[in-house]
Amino acid sequence: MSGIASPGSKMPRSILFMCGMNAIRSPMAEALAKAALPKGTYVASAGVRQGERDPFVDVVLDEIGLSIGRHQPRTLEELEDDYFDVIVTLAPEAHHKALELTRSMAVDVVYWPTPDPTVATGTRDQIVGAYRAVRDHLAGLIASRIAGREKVG
Repeated sequence: MSGIASPGSKMPRSILFMCGMNAIRSPMAEALAKAALPKGTYVASAGVRQGERDPFVDVVLDEIGLSIGRHQPRTLEELEDDYFDVIVTLAPEAHHKALELTRSMAVDVVYWPTPDPTVATGTRDQIVGAYRAVRDHLAGLIASRIAGREKVG
């Protein structure tokens, strides 16, 4: 799939990452995108439903020197801004909702299927490993499809 900011196209100035509860995938993508994209790019995240903050997100972001700060999960209705150049959905439920909401808007909706790490079982290390895999998956997509560079490392 081509990038969001493909050759000849402009870098989006505002991006919304959406998932089910804005607890894991979308806040992780928001933190990664803020670190990778130019400072003037507005990046936000939201969920379809209300969620609870997940401490494993802090663990795997801290490993790479990032943080979601005081982020608290929020729904689309709680967003301060409601116009974005691009909405990146990370779960089927979020994708359907984004398409429904943007039917009459000139907004690109892009679907990046991203596994839910909460289904991981086993030891703490195995569970954290599932969160790391999601982090690395999202970092690679952001680098190659938005920031316009290949994944490093």
